[in-house]
Amino acid sequence: MPTSPSSLRAGPGPSPVAGLTPDALEAAARRLLPEDVRAYVAAGAGRETTLRANAAAWPRLPLRPRALAATGTVSTAVTVLGTPLATPVLVAPTASHALLSPEAEPGTARGAAAAGSLFVLSTRSSTPLEEVAAAAGPWWFQVYVLRDRGLTRELAARAAAAGAGALVLTADTPVLGRRDAGPRPRLLPPGRGPLAVLGRDADRDATLLEQDPLAGWADVAGLAAASGLPVVVKGVLRADDAHRAGEAGAAAVVVSNHGGRQLDGAVDTATALPEVAAAVGTDLEVYVDGGLRRGTDVLRALGLGARAVLLGRPVQWALAVGGGDGVRDLLTGVTDELAAALQLAGCPDAAAVPRDLVGAGALPGGAADRSDTDGEERT
Repeated sequence: MPTSPSSLRAGPGPSPVAGLTPDALEAAARRLLPEDVRAYVAAGAGRETTLRANAAAWPRLPLRPRALAATGTVSTAVTVLGTPLATPVLVAPTASHALLSPEAEPGTARGAAAAGSLFVLSTRSSTPLEEVAAAAGPWWFQVYVLRDRGLTRELAARAAAAGAGALVLTADTPVLGRRDAGPRPRLLPPGRGPLAVLGRDADRDATLLEQDPLAGWADVAGLAAASGLPVVVKGVLRADDAHRAGEAGAAAVVVSNHGGRQLDGAVDTATALPEVAAAVGTDLEVYVDGGLRRGTDVLRALGLGARAVLLGRPVQWALAVGGGDGVRDLLTGVTDELAAALQLAGCPDAAAVPRDLVGAGALPGGAADRSDTDGEERT
């Protein structure tokens, strides 16, 4: 039988998330959340072309399973930057979890740990990072290069001291993308504002808390020096940028277009992933986010060269519906789907999915045909 992290479930039993499809999960969350929060989570930039393309791209890639492959058992276990995990399905950094559940980021962290996964905590966390770290299993800290470089260094050092395993530098946000819908909700709970991650209210010029548009590749080494941690560059969509990340000292890259929330019209991540993976070879680890929803999507990503994937909006919806247990059950469910897909594909090991498992040329237009972008899912 396929192996899975199901035995890692904690708590009294399944949450309301258990058994829900991604569509049903999102619909359930939307019924529970205020309109401004729903819109904030779901929104993409501009016409939302990239948001839709992300979700539409993965199912269009046909799988080429092997017959009679004797896969009586399979493993979903992987390692990321040397950390062993039960699943390659990780939690992407997203902001302000207190908007979604009273459990906030600690609930998300507990759910990820119970699923044998890894949690990436956002700089825009609504909970102090030390409090999140106390609830977490393996975790990384997402960081921006802020206009206030001293604060950037403080964040990096605090994360390292709290036990983060890596820094994830978001590199695609010199300024915020223009979103026609879903502005950031204005009413955050007390103490959950711009510097909640450090356990204090904003006590400096708010403009200094913005991302610095002058951030460059030299900042990768600066963050590594400030923290002593490996740096993962998130937001890489091109082979030449993947090369630059390696030259700058990055340990890994995330193929990401920020969930379609930054430059509308940017390439979808399923299309960008093979180029980036081929460019870095074995020099850097490669992860991907954007539009992944089912275990078969994860299988496709692994076959295209990713070591792991990150889920953003589905985790937010799961937290809203079921708290930390909901996050656990979402991640466990996707991982269980991956285990079944691995067995059906004749591939025994999520850490060694062959590149020839995904055959883009089998559909008219191949992977480059993106004319139908009315994907049923959000990123």
